Amino acid sequence: MIPREIVKKLRKIEIHTARLANDQLAGGYHSVFKGRGMAFSEVRQYQPGDDVRFIDWNVSARMNGTYVKVFTEEREMTVMLLVDLSASERFGSTAQPKLETVAEVSALLAFSAIKNNDRVGLILFSDDVERFVPPKKGKAHVMRVVAEILDAKPKRTGTDITCALDLLGRVTKRRSVAFLISDFIAGGYERSLRLSAAKHDLIPIQVTDPRELSLPDMGYVLMEDLESGELIEVDSAHPTARQAFETWVAKERSAREQAFKRLRLDHLTIRTDQPYVKPIVDLFRLRQKRARHG
Repeated sequence: MIPREIVKKLRKIEIHTARLANDQLAGGYHSVFKGRGMAFSEVRQYQPGDDVRFIDWNVSARMNGTYVKVFTEEREMTVMLLVDLSASERFGSTAQPKLETVAEVSALLAFSAIKNNDRVGLILFSDDVERFVPPKKGKAHVMRVVAEILDAKPKRTGTDITCALDLLGRVTKRRSVAFLISDFIAGGYERSLRLSAAKHDLIPIQVTDPRELSLPDMGYVLMEDLESGELIEVDSAHPTARQAFETWVAKERSAREQAFKRLRLDHLTIRTDQPYVKPIVDLFRLRQKRARHG
């Protein structure tokens, strides 16, 4: 049974993200994610302006007229959400931890998918796969997916992005849209990214907290690595310490973005202290613009 606190959060997320999916993402989602291609629908009589390449000569000969094949978009897709549950996702210096932002972003993408009659599946992972929810359609299924994220009790604390991508390759035979939602405090996953990107439309989404980007002046502080449990004492009042931290963050970000760029992956960063809809809308618009220009 889902705890009452989780039910309240779930209801709040449902109301907020379902409206956003309808108002701001629906059209963009449909035009950006096109489905598996075109499927034959019917044959009808030729009309001025029809493409002559689609004339069905066999039917035309039998019917003593000119008939063309009609195709429709094979719209239905599978959308997979690969969600990082590692201990670092519990961190939060703002109104909510990263994991709650992850749940809201996942819900927004899932509601956009079901509005377009697509299926949604879920892979929860830490340094191992924690749970797999097979893709299905419908609002009730989306609510289950979000509840699984909010109510998750991972058995492990670390991060292994490769294990989630490997499972994606095993359970999803056809090309899917895969949103990889993580703080990406990990390494060693570029080969798996490359293999997954060759088969799927893979979109990494980094969720980060502002305190992971810069170190405020708070004097001597004891910092804990939530995944390893290691404790480090840092003199945050010292400018050199703060600069070293920001330099390390910038280096990690540059390496990650270069990896995404090499693989030609669309990606975005979402901060827990800023609205998350605009980055998603901007990404959809970028993909729309690129599609129009070939």
